[in-house]
Amino acid sequence: MNPHDILKRVPKTNCGKCGYPACLAFAANVAKSGEDPHKCPYIDLTDFKFSPDSGTDLKQLGNEHDLKLIRYLKDKIRPLDFSSLTIPLQATCANDCLHFSYLGQQVMVSKSTLLINDKEPEDPRDQILIYNYIHFGGGKTPATDWIGLESVPNAISKIRTLATYCEEKLATFFTAKTKDDISKFCKIVDGTVTTEGSADIVALVPVLPQIPQQILFWDEDQDDGFAAKVKVLYPANVMDYLDIESLVFSSERLAELIIDGSGH
Repeated sequence: MNPHDILKRVPKTNCGKCGYPACLAFAANVAKSGEDPHKCPYIDLTDFKFSPDSGTDLKQLGNEHDLKLIRYLKDKIRPLDFSSLTIPLQATCANDCLHFSYLGQQVMVSKSTLLINDKEPEDPRDQILIYNYIHFGGGKTPATDWIGLESVPNAISKIRTLATYCEEKLATFFTAKTKDDISKFCKIVDGTVTTEGSADIVALVPVLPQIPQQILFWDEDQDDGFAAKVKVLYPANVMDYLDIESLVFSSERLAELIIDGSGH
């Protein structure tokens, strides 16, 4: 299948709602690696027969890249004295293993093993996120002023990804729910909820011990025609603790755990 077979079925507006920066990139991945064409909410699949080309599997290449990165990060943290990291990372250390929380789950990291709630994580990006957190070393107090991703250096290409896979999903899920309901869902990830602030609801979630994130939620206003909206904020010095890829993934995982954990 030629990518142009897909490209002619999408609006070519580069809106980013599929998670790709441009319609051509989305079309290429559908045609060449079997990406789900339904990720584009506007695609016209009338009389469409899906048969991606055999050959290089971009998803498989991505998985191989993730595994190589995990091996690299393991090598980076192996020489570290874990006992010296307990205060900087807000962790505990026992038998040369670090223990800390991650979105309401318990993490155990040794020099060779990483477990989340006593299980090996299925998604390698969880491992990359946690190993990066250890590799960065913590040590500074999270800033008390909060910023959006647009204010984080070199994050412009990730703003649409954050909106698609975190903010818009949470906005849809929270719509028309009560504060008590949202509070219950946020407790899944150890979050606490308040109505103080500029938003209808503000949730504070300790994604990792030194990386809190704020969820600001404005409910829909049908009378004025305003749709529900979520904005995720980070401490101004968040890049002292994590790289941009892992930071955005942490917010994606936050949304997934809240929504999936609610039984929806």
